Amino acid sequence: MDRIEEIIEESIQLHRRLPGLVPEIAKAARMMIDALARGKKIMFAGNGGSAADAQHLAAELVNRFRKNRQPIAGLALTTDTSVITSVANDFSFDEIFSKQVRALGREGDVLVGISTSGNSGNIIRALDEARSMGISTIALAGEGGTIHDHADCTIAVPSQSTPRIQEAHILIGHIICEMIEEASIRIV
Repeated sequence: MDRIEEIIEESIQLHRRLPGLVPEIAKAARMMIDALARGKKIMFAGNGGSAADAQHLAAELVNRFRKNRQPIAGLALTTDTSVITSVANDFSFDEIFSKQVRALGREGDVLVGISTSGNSGNIIRALDEARSMGISTIALAGEGGTIHDHADCTIAVPSQSTPRIQEAHILIGHIICEMIEEASIRIV
């Protein structure tokens, strides 16, 4: 029971620090809203739990978040196992997302790279590829790593605890989805 309470308290304490990220969250949401208003798409990529978050957030856009509305162009680069495994097998795991960005991304799109460590090689490579193509880049990370050097906007959760970072990432993702949804209802 004590450990359960400690975990809950850790999460609460981290969430109390998230208002310091409001400027970055607002910037990321604005980048996505602007791209969508121009008929572009949002791509998401991550590994492990962050892959699940990428799929989760893409689904919130394509289907619905809180309101029934027109679908929004969101794409998780984590879902095509044939592409992922062929690239990893034939080339390198570090290229599983960058090759998809090259194939599917277009100038003006947005790529959201999710990495709790801030050091995921395949996410960094995808962000670099996106930037070279004129695709805006957003990194959703923890407080460590070098990912901030590879993104136009970085939302760095002030923690090094993977579970707590992931909890904050989904909250931040939901905030952005709600902002996008509200804006898209006015745009459509």
